[in-house]
Amino acid sequence: MINSMTGFARKEMTGDWGTLAWEIRSVNHRYLELFFRLPEEARPLEGALREVVAKHISRGKLECTLRLDKSHRAGEPFTINEALLGHVIAEAGKVGARLSPARALSPLELLRWPGVTEEVQSDPASMHAAAIELLDQSLISLNAARAREGERIAEMISQRCELMLELLAKVRVRLPEVQARMRAKLHERLGKLDLQADETRFEQELVLLLQKMDVDEELDRLGSHVQEAVAVMGREEPVGRRLDFLMQEFNREANTLASKSQDTETTRAAVEIKVLVEQMREQVQNIE
Repeated sequence: MINSMTGFARKEMTGDWGTLAWEIRSVNHRYLELFFRLPEEARPLEGALREVVAKHISRGKLECTLRLDKSHRAGEPFTINEALLGHVIAEAGKVGARLSPARALSPLELLRWPGVTEEVQSDPASMHAAAIELLDQSLISLNAARAREGERIAEMISQRCELMLELLAKVRVRLPEVQARMRAKLHERLGKLDLQADETRFEQELVLLLQKMDVDEELDRLGSHVQEAVAVMGREEPVGRRLDFLMQEFNREANTLASKSQDTETTRAAVEIKVLVEQMREQVQNIE
């Protein structure tokens, strides 16, 4: 099973403390890197929140934003800071005495003074528990989105693997023809030089030449890598790093195949294989 490292999730929950909303954005990264944006009331939770994320996610760069909206609590009861109110009234009286004519502050103006009214604080433990629970739900949703994107990537890689197997089969079918043409070309060159070659020595040299240009091993290894890639994608664990390693092996064998090629069609196939590998490698970079 393949999970992409790219995804987005949003969840919200309402309680006595207001409305909590998590927004999580995930992009590819070599390791797990977390960034939290938290309201002041939730800052003590960051350590616990990191542990929750680590249970769900192993790789990726995540931006986790928690918002706390208290607007729906506008009708909730509040208390008056009596000490501050008394101080404000006393100081306002001093200022008012200097005005002509004197003007007294209205009760509403006093209530609007910062700090005079205080909201009745709800239990922070309840809000903290809700934030952790909501993060867990958000991560489940994020992983579902990442899995859907992972399915698309897996399908693309599987298609490229099938195309690669077709190319390998075509190259393998042409090998006897390529070897026969090489033998004929050597005989032709000797004929132009008007030299009588020792047939036994000629065969020995031809065998050595064919061994240097033999691509059987490269074809076998490429086929084996295709089988391994398909098997890895079926594992129930993060497979991005292993697939990335396989892409390096694919590229190495494709380069060797191209360098050994003595046939236009084989060279063309090697180039097409390299294109397929690059297409897969770009997608593999985004796999967890």
